[in-house]
Amino acid sequence: MRNHRLGRLAATSLATALLAAPLAAHPAVADTPPAQVAHAAATQLSPGDGTAQGAVEWFQANAGDTSYEGLCEMAVENAYGVTGVWPSAIDHWNGAVAAGKAHTDGSTPPAGAFVYWNTSEYGHVGIADGNGGFHSSSVGGTLGHSDSLSYFPNYLGWSDPQVPAAR
Repeated sequence: MRNHRLGRLAATSLATALLAAPLAAHPAVADTPPAQVAHAAATQLSPGDGTAQGAVEWFQANAGDTSYEGLCEMAVENAYGVTGVWPSAIDHWNGAVAAGKAHTDGSTPPAGAFVYWNTSEYGHVGIADGNGGFHSSSVGGTLGHSDSLSYFPNYLGWSDPQVPAAR
């Protein structure tokens, strides 16, 4: 009986912690198990300053961090100083398409632009470095940099460098 009470207490504590942290503050929660959501909330890095250069610098300053694995949309939003704007990378891409801000012409995205891939039902997003490469989560298992947009398969294109905003 004692173990049952401890298990119930632990479950109640986790549920209380998840209820105390609003879901809107964590855009990938619908895609992420509760334990990872709690981890993401506990390890969120300081936000960027809201500029394209600041977003690039945020990724450079936090290179090697593993706390954003599976949370690419949260990472790019945090790099711009916001969170909870889009529930997933593919929703962000679809919003850019709907707003006429998506570029699919093969041009090199400017520094701070969002770059997108169709890697799953949730997609993937990173921040362009301005030289044909990008910064993102899941580059070598961490927040990292690649010199090529072909690092991930199924590149979709890019959207304007700006603070993320919903439609």
